[in-house]
Amino acid sequence: MAFEESQVIGMLAEIFATDDPGLIVGIGDDAAVVSTQPRSVITTDMAVEGTHFNTAWSSAFDIGRKITAANLADIYAMGAIPQYLVVAMTLSGDESMEWIRELAQGIAHEARSCGASVVGGDLTQGATKVIAMTAVGAVERHITRSGAGIGEAIYLSALPGWSAAGLALISNENFDDLEGYAIDQFCAPSVDYSAGALLASSGATAMCDISDALIIQSEQMAQASGVRFEFDAQLFTHHPEYVALKELADKHSVDVWQWIFAGGEDHVFLATGKDLPGLHVGTVTDGKGVAGLEMKKAPDTWRHFN
Repeated sequence: MAFEESQVIGMLAEIFATDDPGLIVGIGDDAAVVSTQPRSVITTDMAVEGTHFNTAWSSAFDIGRKITAANLADIYAMGAIPQYLVVAMTLSGDESMEWIRELAQGIAHEARSCGASVVGGDLTQGATKVIAMTAVGAVERHITRSGAGIGEAIYLSALPGWSAAGLALISNENFDDLEGYAIDQFCAPSVDYSAGALLASSGATAMCDISDALIIQSEQMAQASGVRFEFDAQLFTHHPEYVALKELADKHSVDVWQWIFAGGEDHVFLATGKDLPGLHVGTVTDGKGVAGLEMKKAPDTWRHFN
């Protein structure tokens, strides 16, 4: 190992330094002490090298951003505002201090884009890189997946599919600007957190982050709410980015709906309600399940276990 744990912790404490008045005790003690709201939202995610990220494709900075975005999006999906993050890392010992620095800078960059602070964590050595992150957010009115009501409309905060397109194209040696954009969205997605906050403040009745694919998580929301989600594929084409995504799919002989409906890791927010901001894509009706997300072939979706 080319570095000592104390060196890494000292560097991380410098990168994650914050003047957040809610932080009472930060990095360097046995645990962090923070000031929280009467009601908090807590979520956690793990990312394993080779499964959730690949150093051959992504820079350490992008890996840090991507993993942090997954946690922050889940906080916003509950109608909350993120405050604090705790990060635990398993490193192989072969990493350079510069790689670890860039990883931490990516985490800090994404966290600060939402006003959140990294306040602690853990560091250990193992056979492969693993990054576990816990986020804490403050909320007044939490939003779950179970609140959708019959007669409400279905909305998306953005057009999903870009991350899936990037994954499909990432092995290409030469790519144009549009292909490069898709690859960037896979390596480190640009999440519109403000759209999640706006959906919540505008009265969303149910909401989730569709990181596991629209077709999967709309089914989860419909089941949790005891209703049927009726999607209209034509409404998706009204999004200003649809033409570009369709052009990219046609160029590579891919069904664009496979990317939009079955792709994941875009961290787009799916919500129900009335007169909400975002892209209107369907209606909540009486019944069960999901309709209107048909593709030319069976969906190839993300699976945690094969």
